[in-house]
Amino acid sequence: MEILKLSEIAKACKGQFNEDCDINGVCIDTRKITKGCLFVCIKGERFDAHQFAQEALDKGAAAVMIHGDADFKGNYVRVADTSRALLELGGYYRSKFNLHLVGLTGSVGKTTTKEFTYLVVSAKYNAIKTQGNLNNEIGLPQMLFQIDNSTQAAVIEMGMNHFGEIHRLSSAARPTVALITNVGSSHIENLGSREGILKAKLEILDGLEKGSTLILNGDNDMLKTVKNDDYNLVFFGVENGDFRAEGITEASGITSFDACYYGKKQHIEIPTIGIHNVYNALAAFAVGYALDIEPQLCADALSKYTPEGMRQRSVEQGGVTFIEDCYNASPDSMRAAITTLKNTQGNKKIAVLSDMLELGDYAKQSHTQVGEFVAQSKIDYLLTVGDMSVYTSQGAVNKNMKNVFHFDTKEELTGKLLEILEKGDTVIFKGSRGMKLEDVIHSVYDRWGK
Repeated sequence: MEILKLSEIAKACKGQFNEDCDINGVCIDTRKITKGCLFVCIKGERFDAHQFAQEALDKGAAAVMIHGDADFKGNYVRVADTSRALLELGGYYRSKFNLHLVGLTGSVGKTTTKEFTYLVVSAKYNAIKTQGNLNNEIGLPQMLFQIDNSTQAAVIEMGMNHFGEIHRLSSAARPTVALITNVGSSHIENLGSREGILKAKLEILDGLEKGSTLILNGDNDMLKTVKNDDYNLVFFGVENGDFRAEGITEASGITSFDACYYGKKQHIEIPTIGIHNVYNALAAFAVGYALDIEPQLCADALSKYTPEGMRQRSVEQGGVTFIEDCYNASPDSMRAAITTLKNTQGNKKIAVLSDMLELGDYAKQSHTQVGEFVAQSKIDYLLTVGDMSVYTSQGAVNKNMKNVFHFDTKEELTGKLLEILEKGDTVIFKGSRGMKLEDVIHSVYDRWGK
């Protein structure tokens, strides 16, 4: 972060300060205090960081940002609301730099697309990207503060649960290129309908300068309807779009396809599987085109992709292919995972599924529909665990699937999986992060083949 004056920060956040000083960083966690930083006292539902103001100063913070009462001695800036001021300050700081900023959002695939896009953008520019889950109103400004005078580009992910959130994030980040991966049914409980989700995602335009490029999934039933003469709309897809993926093949964990665009063609290979990853990589390639990056450079960059954490990571063990996909789960990502399993080569195809969280009133229906989709996809075995996943199993049974098993515990599920496993099988694990399906994964790895 480049140095800001406390007086400058106060002006940007419509606050008051007591004594001017230099600020060389912004921090919200006393465990990560750096000398000369501004410690922002965030008040959450379960904690109030105002009580740590003196601790932050004692550890080297140059000043604290407060909106309430706090007992401390040192420099401060007082604002109406520290959470809102943090985002305002991030937006002000970003406005000081002339750089390419790719803002991306979508119902599913945001993080994987961000990783692909960062690889492409980094092939030409000194770039930064959103780290971890710092894609909300607290996390996004922390990423903007990572920009400095050497930064040429940034890839910024934007998450949301309610109307207005993408508006505020985009207004702060001010993307020069915007990308929406898809519109599914995530957060439908809060947004009312898929039309509501589309409206919320399109808030990304609120920070995008008129005439800039907006990249959209042309195969998504909602996004393909978007029309807006104020922006350069670019579509990508397998069936429709300015950028199309043709000749898709999968072999040995590698997916190959040709990106066809404006009468040109570029061959691409990515070290992962699943049609959804073709979409993610193609979207990143379209971003590269928008930022004037050579097509071969884009392709070379995409070939270096490595799945993060448990985001559809493929592991070969004891003659079985295990696909770990337990970072999150929604109806859309569940269907994508099952489609990936369906398209794999091998002996039996086994789906190990757990609950999709935060679906509210749509939970029972959504889990039932996922089970029906498993059956329709001709998967050989379905093993489920979790309170709501009983409906996943029931949905599959309703569609006459035979080998369906629901378990009360992960231990019981693990036992059954080990019982039916054979060399040549493919197993996919899919569930929301909070279900900790990796407990099953680790137990199976410890015991399979031994």
